[in-house]
Amino acid sequence: MAKLADLKSLLDARASVAEAAAALPASPAPRKPAATAARAPAPPVANTPAPSAAAVKRSVAAGKHAGGDIDLGTAFAGVTRLPRVNRTPATAATPPPDPRQREADEADALLASKYGVEPSPMRWEIGQETEAGQTFLRKGLGSDVLVKLRRGHWSVQAEIDLHGHTSPEAHDALADFLLDARAHRMRCVRVIHGKGLTSPGGEPVLKGKVRRWLSHWDDVLAYVEAPQHAGGGGAVLVLLRGAAKNA
Repeated sequence: MAKLADLKSLLDARASVAEAAAALPASPAPRKPAATAARAPAPPVANTPAPSAAAVKRSVAAGKHAGGDIDLGTAFAGVTRLPRVNRTPATAATPPPDPRQREADEADALLASKYGVEPSPMRWEIGQETEAGQTFLRKGLGSDVLVKLRRGHWSVQAEIDLHGHTSPEAHDALADFLLDARAHRMRCVRVIHGKGLTSPGGEPVLKGKVRRWLSHWDDVLAYVEAPQHAGGGGAVLVLLRGAAKNA
């Protein structure tokens, strides 16, 4: 619509110029001078110059919006909107990626914990739970002491190996070891008595004796059978009485 209005304005301006030119009086035809007479200059003719293209454009621009702004709603009332065929169709949301590396790491950690070089401190050898003298706890102490002792709450500060000793030799060596540990204010020691696999008949000799001796010493508060990686059924972890406060 705006282009049609501009074209109409140009046509009206050109028609106005043509009407102005037609309204001017016609100039008389020039007479041929006589051959002998001197040529006289022709009188000036009053004539209106034609408007330039720039003037026409200025005139059109001045009246372009004379009637106010164009109502686009009215101007495009009969226009049909084209369908939007170039839009990307909506798709379903992409599911989050599977954490395959994390799952593989967790599987490796689980496998390592199952077949690790050092099993869990709470693991017991098959049959240990039915053996007599497996643990000892001094009367008046809570059962959590045994759990802490087996889990390594107290670090092992010294150990003695009684392999190859006779019963009297083992008794004396163990007594000297415990006295020395108490003198140095140790709290946790390991006593290795062996499983008795090389004893006559395959019966352990020192295993039961050592554990009974330990339960009869007043300085021994508790003992538990060592974890598999720390000796298993062939050793015990011993918790000794702490030093007196006034000592």
